Amino acid sequence: MMQIRRSNERGLANHGWLKSYHSFSFANYYDPQWMGFANLRVINEDRIAAGSGFGTHGHRDMEIISYVLDGELAHKDSMGNVEVIRPGEVQRMSAGRGVMHSEFNHAKGQTHFLQIWIEPKFTGIQPSYEQKAFDGSEKRGKLRLVVSPDGAEGSVTANADARLYAGLIDGAERASLELVPGRHTYVHVVRGAVAVNDAALNAGDAAMWRVADDSKHLVLEHGKDAEVLVFDLAA
Repeated sequence: MMQIRRSNERGLANHGWLKSYHSFSFANYYDPQWMGFANLRVINEDRIAAGSGFGTHGHRDMEIISYVLDGELAHKDSMGNVEVIRPGEVQRMSAGRGVMHSEFNHAKGQTHFLQIWIEPKFTGIQPSYEQKAFDGSEKRGKLRLVVSPDGAEGSVTANADARLYAGLIDGAERASLELVPGRHTYVHVVRGAVAVNDAALNAGDAAMWRVADDSKHLVLEHGKDAEVLVFDLAA
């Protein structure tokens, strides 16, 4: 059975310089029913004001993915990486046995991005970093694999039993994905509106399946400038 969670059911933190919607329990937002979904632990939809950002802080044993929608995000870490993440790019940082980093918006306008945490397959590994750009044409009317355990199809490689797909759906465009028996699927509507297996979803809404036995198909259609992320997750 498909379960739907609406955007307004998420947690909200407004710090002035940062406005963040939490899909799962995070920081001061706690809901024991929403501690994560399978090995997906965090989806934070963040809006950072110009000239603001997250100062240097640490992580360990977590796969952290940044997906920028508007603006740009400056990244600096203790591995020596100094990068800027822009729309269309996917960044993955494996925190492993420990890494320090900062994220900042040096642009004149607001930066809007998703920060995603996925629990690692192996703990205590050497920290690492990867960043790739995916052109909009690769996601137009289809689901493009952007993160995987093995870097399949030119995707970013992550130390997690998870795959992440990104799609752009508008008008008559239609995309589908077979749901693998025994695995879980989580759909997050990044922006716009789209029908997910005939259910109407809007920006910030999510749909999810705990697939036990039979194969099923995820179908995305009737989009209105929709951008969608689909997670294939370990049981």
